[in-house]
Amino acid sequence: MSATLETSYQPIQPFPGDLGEEETPQESGVMIHVVPESGKARWNHIEDLDSFFARMYHYHQKHGFMCMMLQETLELLQFIFIVVFTTFLFHCVDYQVLFRDEKPRGNIPGTSLSNGTIHKVSLGDAVIPFGECMAHLGALTWIFILVAMVFWFLRFIKVLYHLIQFWEIKSFFNTALKIDDSELDNLTWHEVQKRVREVQLEQQMCIHKQDLSELDIYHRILRFKNYMVAMVNKSLLPVRLNIPIIGETVFLTRGLKYNIELLLFWGPWSPFENNWHLKEDFKKLIKRKELARRLSKQILWIGIANFVLCPVILLWQILFSFFNYAEVIKREPSSLGSRCWSLYGRLYLRHFNELDHELNARLNRAYRPASKYMAIFTSPLMAVIAKNIAFVTGALLAVLVLLTVYDEDVLTVDHVLTAITVLGVIVAICRAFIPDENLVWCPEALMTAVLAHAHYLPDGWRGRAHTSSVRSHFSQLFQYKAVYLLEELLSPLVTPFILCFHIRKRALDIVDFYRNFTVEVVGVGDVCSFAQMDVRRHGQPTWQMPLFTQHTPPEQPPSQQSSGGEDRVIPMQAENGKTELSLVHFTLTNPEWRMPPVAEDFVEALRRQAQRDVVGENGGSPWLHLHTNPLYSSLHSISSLGVGYGSLVASALGGGHGGPSAWPPFAQQQESAGDRTSPRQRSMGPGYTPAPVRKGMSRAEGPMQSSDGRSLLLSIHQARGTPVVQSAYGLDVNSPSLLPGLSPQGQWGPEVVPELTVADMSLGTLYLHELHHRQMSRGLNYSGVAGGEGGVSVWQRRNQERAPSQPMALAQMSGIVEGADEAERMPLLITGTSPLSSQRGQMD
Repeated sequence: MSATLETSYQPIQPFPGDLGEEETPQESGVMIHVVPESGKARWNHIEDLDSFFARMYHYHQKHGFMCMMLQETLELLQFIFIVVFTTFLFHCVDYQVLFRDEKPRGNIPGTSLSNGTIHKVSLGDAVIPFGECMAHLGALTWIFILVAMVFWFLRFIKVLYHLIQFWEIKSFFNTALKIDDSELDNLTWHEVQKRVREVQLEQQMCIHKQDLSELDIYHRILRFKNYMVAMVNKSLLPVRLNIPIIGETVFLTRGLKYNIELLLFWGPWSPFENNWHLKEDFKKLIKRKELARRLSKQILWIGIANFVLCPVILLWQILFSFFNYAEVIKREPSSLGSRCWSLYGRLYLRHFNELDHELNARLNRAYRPASKYMAIFTSPLMAVIAKNIAFVTGALLAVLVLLTVYDEDVLTVDHVLTAITVLGVIVAICRAFIPDENLVWCPEALMTAVLAHAHYLPDGWRGRAHTSSVRSHFSQLFQYKAVYLLEELLSPLVTPFILCFHIRKRALDIVDFYRNFTVEVVGVGDVCSFAQMDVRRHGQPTWQMPLFTQHTPPEQPPSQQSSGGEDRVIPMQAENGKTELSLVHFTLTNPEWRMPPVAEDFVEALRRQAQRDVVGENGGSPWLHLHTNPLYSSLHSISSLGVGYGSLVASALGGGHGGPSAWPPFAQQQESAGDRTSPRQRSMGPGYTPAPVRKGMSRAEGPMQSSDGRSLLLSIHQARGTPVVQSAYGLDVNSPSLLPGLSPQGQWGPEVVPELTVADMSLGTLYLHELHHRQMSRGLNYSGVAGGEGGVSVWQRRNQERAPSQPMALAQMSGIVEGADEAERMPLLITGTSPLSSQRGQMD
């Protein structure tokens, strides 16, 4: 890797008055080191930029130094509380006295149960004295306390290390970026990243490149996560278990994920030499079997270590879960019936180069339609049983409550309060199994709403959202919280088994994955090749657009390897359109990123295809082919996402001159709400737009400034032949009564851009899926089996398209597998002049 080093050594310049009088340092050849400003040189040439950028990102997302350090300090105290309180409950409480099975210690008047008097037992009576309590601690308890002390001491050292590290990050934010901690919540990550790039030009944090792009920063923050996302996408991880009665299930917990990352990324025996460089042996084909054997041994030893530490980890999991969730379950028993995105689902649905807050924003938007979709599927048998159980338990609960209201002394009867609590929990659980008879949901519409925000669903689920098979596989992505808690509790027992008997068998595949899907990027280091979002190398034909120009580099053929004496080909394409959708997402969240020619051709082709679909096929009206027009089908699907999206569709489908439009989404809501401006605002004139109050912007996706150059929505309006401002708002550019958020120059304000970015993401996702589906329906017969079913080996694509029936489609697919240059130059999305397009026109 070539590097251009820039130093601060300069020849000192002579003073004008000294010329000709004595020899100057410049003439004598003496070099004097000019010391730069301390603040400017402080972050020059940072060796480990991966860790530095990752800490910088977490510092921004976790609200600054005080919040982060307070949280870590309280976690240390929380750990001490759990250990001390658990020991106290097990050894320092006399439960015989607490439950009145024995009288309290000491001679207390009125404590004898034989004289008919009842002494009210206090908590102090049931507590064993400290000295006696410590004397009764057994050897096993002391072992657990000793292990806890060692673990706490290691955590304490880690907190001190974080204190030093994040103090440095605080200085970087305050000094170099000119950002105070109080301003963090008012700045988006895009704004922080922009300032970091400016500091790079001044201070050269990375000496290998003059300028750092947005993709370079994402690569360094998400280097290992991109590898994990790619491994999940290629079905290398996680492990699928066939459990009797339950069937095939995906098992991935936090404990198992921690062990996988320890083995593959940051552990002392991991394939990485440091945070940014893969060991050279993993890039050599002749070393693959030796490395596989070594990795297999390491996995075995880690599995044995997990087995030895299993009792301690299991006890901690039980105690932590009990203290953390017991009060919540008591207060809201129905919370166990709610759902959450599983760890596997978060990896499956994650884009390449997607930060945590961007992923959370997408999944939060998809949560409600996903919950409604899963609520559709109710078991009639369970509903009948739940209704009868709820009737009986409800009757008992009602009687106990009435008796308590009549006479509060009823609560003093043994186990009455316990019975009321248990009966209430049973009623709440039964209600979760009883469907609401007044609600009617459309499975396909809800699944489309999930897809608009989650962005990834298998092809085989299309048109089959009503089936129990799709529901069961979707539940692996969107699971019950009760199932999540159960898996975490069982994780210490299951993790050693999975490491030793499942992941260990894939050691050779893991080694091959690193060799085939690792590229070196100047100024960044070794990264997962999928993270480059190269649609030519890792894209799929049925997901791509035409118009790839001569700038496209020649495709390298897939790597071939031998395993067990048999040759096999590793498919180089990412599955389910991961490369294409990741590229579209990254361009929307980072609109200033300068794309490579191939990526730019793809995005531009997508915009042009949308413009062609706006005007309709062969120049005709698109309404005549509404059922076959992919853009209008996507807009129709978006209209079901909410009021704002419906206004967007009304604007896109309506005429550009037909009165005021309701785009952006909230424009119609503001107009219908009436004039809510204050007298002071009205006195400022009709064009006055109040400055937005920005709170919580650290979690916002993308920039807060207008970035209409890559907007698919603007492509639609431009294709209608009207100016952007007029087509979007139904107003003239010079109109004095512009809608809020639109400046007289036609630029969107910061309160508008986030909504447009989200709408663009949803529309782009549905549009790409629609184009892919129509391309598949023309020449490919894809499998109707829902994604995630068994029988698929490593490296084989799930929901793989079967052999195409059309000769051209067959040539496309074979060209990808064999690396034929002819297929690389073939248009991947059929244009209006192609034979398939003519066939489609005849069919229409």
